[in-house]
Order: sequence, then C-alpha cells, then structure tokens
Amino acid sequence: MNLASLAVDNVTEMLTAIIKFTQSRQKVLMRNITNMHRPGFAPEELEVNEFSGLLNEAVDEHIQNERLVLHDTQTIKFGKSGSFEATPVTDETGRKLLEASPERYLKRQIGKLWENSLNQKFAAELLRQKQGPIPLDY
Repeated sequence: MNLASLAVDNVTEMLTAIIKFTQSRQKVLMRNITNMHRPGFAPEELEVNEFSGLLNEAVDEHIQNERLVLHDTQTIKFGKSGSFEATPVTDETGRKLLEASPERYLKRQIGKLWENSLNQKFAAELLRQKQGPIPLDY
C-alpha cells in the first residue's frame, strides 16, 4: 500500500507526513552511525523542530479555517499527491561530540534512533487504527 494513497483526510495526512519524516530521519541517523569512523565525516540531521513547527502551524490553520496546509521550508518540501522530501543539514553539535567522544556521539545517535522509532511507531499505530495496516520502510 502506498502512503500517498492514504492521504484522504486531515488526520491521515498529518500521520502520513510524520511517518514519512521519521522514515527519512531514520536513514540519516543510520548513515551517521555507519559512517562515523570515515575520515572527514560530518553527521547530518533533519530539522526536527522545523518539521514539528510546520505541523503545529498546520493544526492551527485547520482549527481556524477547517483546512490543513503544509507549507515548504528551505529543507522540507511537500509535493503533490502526498510526496515529501527533507534535506539533511550538518549536525554541528553531533560533529563536535564525535570529535570529542565517539562513544558519547554513538550513544546520542542511538538515543535519537530510539526516539525517532517511537514517534514512527506511534504515528503508524494511529494510522493503522484509522486505515488498516501500512508498510514501514526499514
């Protein structure tokens, strides 16, 4: 089942956006772990606060005008038919931590993966209850 085909109402559209964002973020975080020992590597991150701000704005718009509007930013783009793209940015805090303590850096990345996984599972479970099972990209 295609996630884009599920975007039929506001709740479904919001949950679908969260799932797509967390899927994209998981890939970025996994690359951060996989490549941490590569010379010159700089960890990346998706703009989590920016994404949550977009969702908050969309909910406010829905409350005021009964419509859901997800707008683009420099790093987050929403396309037609539910398409989504998030461009990673350099994680300066992660870069500094990696230089200072690879062990603490790894623990931080694992913590982010854990948090991201919980967010994804929560959104997927809500969507499943609303629509039925959906596939997750792992």
